[in-house]
Amino acid sequence: MTASSEEDFLPIIKQYNYNVDTKEEILKRDKHNDYITRYPTVYIVIDKLSGRKNVGKFKAYVGETNNIVRRTEQHLKSESSSREDWTALNSSKHAKLIVIAHREFNKSLTLDIENKLMQYLVSDDSIAELNNRRSNDQDLYYTHDRFKFIFEEIWKGLSEKREDIFPDIDDIKNSAIFKASPFHKLTDEQIDARDKIIEKVNKIENTQTDDNLIVVKGSAGTGKTVLLSSLFAELNTKSSNQEAYVIVNHDQQLKVYENIANKLGIKSKFGDDIANKPTMFLNRHPVTDNNKTKSADIVLVDEAHLLLTQGYMAYRRKNQLDDLKKVSKVVVAVLDPYQVLKSNGYMEKDYYDKIFNNAQKHGNLIELNQQNRMMANDDTINWIDNIIENRKISEIPEDDKYDLRVFDNIDDMYSAIKEHDGKNENLVRGLSRMVATYDWEFKNKPKPAIDEETGDSYWRVKIGDNFNLPWNNQIPVEKKFKELAWAEQPQTINEVGSTFTIQGFDLNYCGLIIGPSVKYRDGKIVFDKNYSYDKQATNKRTMDNGDKKDVSDELIRNELNVLMKRGVHGLYIYAVDDALRNELLKMSK
Repeated sequence: MTASSEEDFLPIIKQYNYNVDTKEEILKRDKHNDYITRYPTVYIVIDKLSGRKNVGKFKAYVGETNNIVRRTEQHLKSESSSREDWTALNSSKHAKLIVIAHREFNKSLTLDIENKLMQYLVSDDSIAELNNRRSNDQDLYYTHDRFKFIFEEIWKGLSEKREDIFPDIDDIKNSAIFKASPFHKLTDEQIDARDKIIEKVNKIENTQTDDNLIVVKGSAGTGKTVLLSSLFAELNTKSSNQEAYVIVNHDQQLKVYENIANKLGIKSKFGDDIANKPTMFLNRHPVTDNNKTKSADIVLVDEAHLLLTQGYMAYRRKNQLDDLKKVSKVVVAVLDPYQVLKSNGYMEKDYYDKIFNNAQKHGNLIELNQQNRMMANDDTINWIDNIIENRKISEIPEDDKYDLRVFDNIDDMYSAIKEHDGKNENLVRGLSRMVATYDWEFKNKPKPAIDEETGDSYWRVKIGDNFNLPWNNQIPVEKKFKELAWAEQPQTINEVGSTFTIQGFDLNYCGLIIGPSVKYRDGKIVFDKNYSYDKQATNKRTMDNGDKKDVSDELIRNELNVLMKRGVHGLYIYAVDDALRNELLKMSK
């Protein structure tokens, strides 16, 4: 018996022409033939897309099988006539079949590999169309502890063979689509939540009850967006007779869901965009005096705490969540009152208590408690929550997995963030950015006067003698990066982000500038609206009884909450207020 070499434990990756002669190609004998033909395998069928808009773009089908020869024949023969996604592939002269084998493959492992490939390819810039949307993530199995290593070796091998299709693994992981992908391996808490929601959706659709609101409650970073993205793909399968819209508020998030929908071929039967903003959706699905016939099956609302609760601009009614319930059979709303940022979306605590209590009464309340974004221990999470909820600064805890640091010099913090964003980063590469509370002037129009120091006319965040960066979305974007979210665009390392560009997104390292609207006085954090430039937070809210209420204290607190929970691996803090900075520095020693 010969000893196994390192090569024996590497993946076997073979590329074939995909056509009627593929069977003979696969069956040609070589030393790896048994692994290809007799073991479980994972496969990808790749084809170039035509048209000027699709230069360098591909469509892909991902699958797994116990018999690649028989499965290939099925695709070429029986499925060609019954499935549109295979008709074009089977008639193509350029399609390729990539087969992946491994001596450790078993059914559960190949299903996990298939699902992971879907997660990566939906985040891959070169893939414009992706088929086979089933979610196959597995629980524990014999070789589950080898999964991460085996997959990374597979991706490395694919990249070596076809760099034009399979980019560097870090480029994939740092994309906004990857972080919101519907093919993430869900936690037990998320799986339980997803199954309960799908069960509730089916029950509500069948009974046509007025209690048609399912609420997902969870703080920032508890995986609400990943759960919603998974539901979006699951509820929009081609075999389903229903469709699920996704409603988001931010342009950045809308881009992500539009990309996911386009790649997976998810379309609205109604003819409008399956991913939409609330006002645009309600204009297309207006509330009428008698909404017994619902125009939408299911509406998934990400960041429902940002929905309007009074008329604003093109929205002329009183409450967008109520209106979505009226035009939809089922509404699934992700809700966290601590992330409300605008006075026209503000409601009293009693309003949210009523929503949560009513959902709980009808068994429609789903709660997420596990922190999934921040790779931090409970003490670090509690330290942040203590600042937000109790306005107290306690001693910064030790955390081997999370880099929480307070800086005395803003320039040093910016240098550290740029270093993490560089390509030499060991832990993660890129996607580290500066963000700030909205305490420096910014307007869409008109532009400010020419800056004497820089020679440009950008609205800027200026601190001290040296730190002087534009606010987000001002530096010109190269055409090839325009469809990417703000944090993914390379030039934005030279800008400062805000909640308008970063809410709902992950950063690897977040450099947070706490501006002068957040102070430390008499042993407590206070919020001073006089130093905030966010009119949507500082304008008074007109309540139902006609009274005008100043809610800026809560909204600026919420802004800080959102910004403090962006970093996956680290949070760096610089406070402009001297007393606040000194207290943070004291508590970090």
